[in-house]
Amino acid sequence: MGANTYTMEVLYGINNNIKIKKPTGVGLGNFDGLHVGHMALVNTLINESRLNGLDSMIYTFTKHPENILRRKLFTPLLTTVNKKIQLLQDTSLTYLYFDEFDENYSRTKPESFVKDILLKRLGAKLAVAGFDYRFGYNGQGDVNLLREMGQALNFRVIVIPPIKIDNEIVSSTKIRESVARGDMQRVFRLLGRHYSITGEVANGRKQGSKLGFPTANLHPEDYLILPHNGVYITRTLLDGQFYPSVTNVGLNPTFSDVAKISVETHILNFDKDIYNKNIEVFFLSKIRAEKKFKSAEELADQVRRDIGTARDFFYINES
Repeated sequence: MGANTYTMEVLYGINNNIKIKKPTGVGLGNFDGLHVGHMALVNTLINESRLNGLDSMIYTFTKHPENILRRKLFTPLLTTVNKKIQLLQDTSLTYLYFDEFDENYSRTKPESFVKDILLKRLGAKLAVAGFDYRFGYNGQGDVNLLREMGQALNFRVIVIPPIKIDNEIVSSTKIRESVARGDMQRVFRLLGRHYSITGEVANGRKQGSKLGFPTANLHPEDYLILPHNGVYITRTLLDGQFYPSVTNVGLNPTFSDVAKISVETHILNFDKDIYNKNIEVFFLSKIRAEKKFKSAEELADQVRRDIGTARDFFYINES
């Protein structure tokens, strides 16, 4: 956490014993990805809360509302709950509040949300939301209603305008599209950091080891969006240290016809046993698309070239 002396408290809506000690400034939204637009909101919230003697709070959900309301059109996500906690712990937020969005919650009228949740439960004197924020049953509430209710019920409302990078509005949807295409440089610009996935290193089929390139096999959370199938230059975080690596996302077509996508990371110049350890893989740049090779030898030759490309990227000299 660096020089941050704050300890953010994480609250969950299912716990009814929550006692908010003093009036709050509340940031509203889904915050999937915690991209540069979201962080602009978080920073405004923290600064305005501090200036006005309020505790700062992000109010969001453990599950994405779209995945409760539109089950047939599942939205893959950019961040796990744990990743959101980790990223926001590096700020000076007082609270991060995860509520449970379910069928029952989805029927809350916009006015009830403001009166019963925002004011009564959360003690809000300030609400900060993005320009496109919607709330209440069927998304009937918008920032205009929030402003009107703020004037009527004596709480301040700040609306964060769209944040643009390279002349386009930053949004979680655009970042998901870029991840799905494998355009990791664009993802970095819009997200404000490299996209990453976390998981425990599992036993794989040892195909990499047989080729002379052992890999750490990851099984990330099912609801996370994965980069487009292919080979990527990555950095791998293990036990607090970053290592240069090459990662394959895909179906391993040379060896198998399984339908389950795997994530396999080869850490450069590394030979420790890391089974059952948690690692985080950060995607920097795509090297190539996934391809089926005629033989293991042909694949091994290509993997050597991929590692060479990564070495050039990292300026690592062959030992």
